[in-house]
Amino acid sequence: MKTNIHPNYNEATIRCACGNEIVTRSTVKEMHVNMCSSCHPFFTGSAKLIDTEGRVDRFKKRFAEGMY
Repeated sequence: MKTNIHPNYNEATIRCACGNEIVTRSTVKEMHVNMCSSCHPFFTGSAKLIDTEGRVDRFKKRFAEGMY
């Protein structure tokens, strides 16, 4: 590696809008994010699968009949 061309890689704090703080390492000392793994619906289990017009049911019915 060449000397004096790489950015400093120091301890960084990531702050979420929900109040959660994560300490990691980065070239940026402080970051603010809207969502983290503590408040994101996918990780908290509050995400919903929206089945518009019964598409999942139609798919299951089509392939349950032994089409292949």
